[in-house]
Amino acid sequence: MDSSILLTIVLLPLIAAAMAGLFGRFIGRAGAHWITCSAVGAAFLLSCLALKQLVVDGVPVFNEALYTWLVSDGIRIEVGFLVDKLTALMMVVVTFVSFCVHVYTIGYMKDDPGYQRFFSYISLFTFSMLMLVMANNFLQLFFGWEAVGVVSYLLIGFWYTRPSAIFANLKAFLVNRIGDFGFILGIAAVVYYTGSLDYGQVFSQAPVLEGRTIEVFEGVPWSAMTLICICLFIGAMGKSAQMPLHVWLPDSMEGPTPISALIHAATMVTAGIFMLARMSPLFEYSETALSMVLIVGATTAFFTGLMGLVNNDIKRVVAYSTLSQLGYMTVACGASAYGIGIFHLMTHAFFKALLFLAAGSVIIAMHHQQDMRKMGGLRKYMPITYWTCLLGALALIGTPGFSGFFSKDALIEAVHASDTAGATYAYYCVLLGVFVTALYTFRMIFMTFHGPERFADEAAAHGHDDHGHGHGGKPHESPWVVWLPLVLLAIPSVLIGWFTIEPVVFGEFFSTAISVTEAHDVVGELAHHWHGPLAFIAHAAQGWALYLAAAGVATAWLMYVKYPHWPAAVQARLGWAHKLLVNKYYFDWFNEKIIAPLTRSVGWTLWKGGDQLLIDGLLVNGSARSVGWIAGIVRHVQSGYLYHYAFAMIIGLSALLAWLLLRS
Repeated sequence: MDSSILLTIVLLPLIAAAMAGLFGRFIGRAGAHWITCSAVGAAFLLSCLALKQLVVDGVPVFNEALYTWLVSDGIRIEVGFLVDKLTALMMVVVTFVSFCVHVYTIGYMKDDPGYQRFFSYISLFTFSMLMLVMANNFLQLFFGWEAVGVVSYLLIGFWYTRPSAIFANLKAFLVNRIGDFGFILGIAAVVYYTGSLDYGQVFSQAPVLEGRTIEVFEGVPWSAMTLICICLFIGAMGKSAQMPLHVWLPDSMEGPTPISALIHAATMVTAGIFMLARMSPLFEYSETALSMVLIVGATTAFFTGLMGLVNNDIKRVVAYSTLSQLGYMTVACGASAYGIGIFHLMTHAFFKALLFLAAGSVIIAMHHQQDMRKMGGLRKYMPITYWTCLLGALALIGTPGFSGFFSKDALIEAVHASDTAGATYAYYCVLLGVFVTALYTFRMIFMTFHGPERFADEAAAHGHDDHGHGHGGKPHESPWVVWLPLVLLAIPSVLIGWFTIEPVVFGEFFSTAISVTEAHDVVGELAHHWHGPLAFIAHAAQGWALYLAAAGVATAWLMYVKYPHWPAAVQARLGWAHKLLVNKYYFDWFNEKIIAPLTRSVGWTLWKGGDQLLIDGLLVNGSARSVGWIAGIVRHVQSGYLYHYAFAMIIGLSALLAWLLLRS
């Protein structure tokens, strides 16, 4: 594989971002979107070429350092690429979804004054994610890790005149700093125990590290491998929004819809899942870390999905769906089914980007109204958006034959077969999550596209008409630059599972990229019962998942189409549960009322007591004042009279002689 191709894939989005950002005033709006769309499109085609070379042509895995930055104490800090099938698959997914988002942005952001700046940011986002997935060492991984965090901060707060956007991007930044602190501790531990940052060298020492211990607390030995893996997973909890570090992701909806699709489908939040799969040679040697991954992922999958049942913002419902599906992917990694986790990441990227962009199309038609209670009946006004969104919804709930069915059902079967501690709890969480997913997904479909046209009532209530007041007039289908990406994403959302499940999940696709010990090989057990996609669909009729999904859809239809008064009755009976979910399990309340005042108090104490009193007052200014005081006394000794100095010498000599005589 030619390194120049890989460099081109990475550098094209970076160059396009620089041109749109630095020269946007000169190249104009058209220049900004043509340059960035062309660059990301070319990167997608070259990524497909790289995947073809690995899968079809049998080209060896590329693992080389391209540039050595420095060597310190034998540790080489390099820029290099590791491009195996795991990396190539991620490259294709990232660039394809990014290209669709770039094209969609032309229509969605057409009237925004920050048009060129937005294209610069999303292209830079693509570069950052590519650097992350293509890294062959921990330092470059950390560079990409932090870069996607910085760009997400810029994009979530893109509309920086809105206080809510500034709060949301600051919240994302701070929560991710917590995760990143654990992540960098994990990398430091890797360097401490292996003396290297290179993946290959670190992974080769994994069996040796299994027996080493460290005393975090004196007299309490911990497994060094467990400590490393838990620290790395804390980083993944921040990036991939696992409980309790999930609180930033719903608020990220303050950014424009295209970036919501990019963050939630193919870039930032998938970085943690990719990292878990890449670090499989380490995690396989720590049962404790795998159990933690399994339990945290299962808790996130079920409990964050419940919050989607009570939210009325169309984008936030899809955001809670992302939280839940990220939990599913994490569960797969905890069950050592890393390949299935990546497979679900791939299928999810397509249908989740589709759902976000479809939500954005609805928001355009509704004049940036996002409350589903003020929609309804949009199916006849927006047929392309409706049908593509419906296909994405069917894929999300795991309808047989759709891409989400193959990945989600394989994931549930893998968790069921796992013997890792916590697997039983995880199995019931992901199984019940199927019902919850179907319920909130089709609640969104029915409230938005079916039922009475509540937007007409809303317009009449506010006295709007058809004369351009923003709420009046009939909705209509979005322009082609908006609906074309929906169609492009709908195709893999329906079909990709048929062609990829056998090689990616049950074949040898990840054989050189992912390591699984024999004791944890649940996918190998499932492979013995694999007889093709059709047999897999037939097998689904024997399990609970299919019927739970159907029950979720039926419940949504009864509550939001047939008997629309039921939700209010259920809310009245289960007011405590509704309040708990509306308040997001009080995580935000706890952070804002307990953690924030506590940290402010600690910060104020350290500032006043530590910085101003101790450091500035005592050490810096205090030492200066002490020197001045002593000097003020000592300078009186310098009188300038010779007899004063002679007298002082005689007194000193007498004292010295007296001391010597006393000693003798």
